[in-house]
Amino acid sequence: MTQSFDVVVIGGGAAGLSGALMLGRARRSVLVIDGGDPRNAPAAGVHGFLGHDGLAPAALLEAGRAEVRGYGVEVVDGRVSAAAPVDGGFAVDLEDGRRFGARRLLVATGLADELPDVDGLRERWGRDVLHCPYCHGWEVRDEPLGVLGTGQWSFHQVLLLRQWSADLTLFLHTAPAPTDEQAEQLRARGIAVVAGEVAAIETVDDRISGVRMGSGELVPRKALAVLTRLVARTAPLAGLGLRAVPDAHGIGERIEADATGRTTVPGVWVAGNVGDLMAQVVGAADQGARAGAMINADLVEEDTRDAVAAYRGTPVGAARE
Repeated sequence: MTQSFDVVVIGGGAAGLSGALMLGRARRSVLVIDGGDPRNAPAAGVHGFLGHDGLAPAALLEAGRAEVRGYGVEVVDGRVSAAAPVDGGFAVDLEDGRRFGARRLLVATGLADELPDVDGLRERWGRDVLHCPYCHGWEVRDEPLGVLGTGQWSFHQVLLLRQWSADLTLFLHTAPAPTDEQAEQLRARGIAVVAGEVAAIETVDDRISGVRMGSGELVPRKALAVLTRLVARTAPLAGLGLRAVPDAHGIGERIEADATGRTTVPGVWVAGNVGDLMAQVVGAADQGARAGAMINADLVEEDTRDAVAAYRGTPVGAARE
């Protein structure tokens, strides 16, 4: 183990950097390990983040890194291969062979979007294939829009997106046929419904031009919304005993934690999409800051117990029993 820290933060997005900022300002020794593949990398800008609306995701992270480094936080590029409890703390291994120690861990690894298997969909993801209307709806307002049906939540998504455009089509694809109540709602809102599976997304001049149905029909559209399956990135964390569980809304899998980000594994907190699948960037940053403050408070309690034990002449380790 080459170096040990009060806290190792796994993940250098808005959640992880905000946690590191709070901890750095609390004069903790902190290491941020970042794999360099943020979920919002394809997006042109971050939206809904007061004071940063429209800022490129990479620019936000670059500014965040500079801020945390100003408080002595170390940031390294690398991918975690494993993490496990060791001697009352934790060992974190990187794929390149480096190992770091930590008294506490903040996991902010985010999530992965599992997209439907439709030709051309992945290539447009984060550009004119969208997930969240609050993040990207303004940019496609009043355009001819579509929603790719993947399940019952697609009906909620298409009604929500109606706020941004009156020219809206629901492609049922693999979603069930609407109930009588849903069909009435769609008609009342002027939303067209196209049955059958979608075969491909067509583009012209690097923009979506339409949705190609399995029948061969092309329905002209300028952008498409889709609900992905949201899965927390937990593969390197199995050694900690952290396991993703199904989300209560049926939209994916996340790590369970309390309101402060504390997990069921002592000494491990989570922040951002790894624990909250619906968190936007501003919410993830808030969760990271909150978790950072709680981790520092937890370390203060431990430091105080050790100080009292030393004051009484008791071996420090015994005070933690």
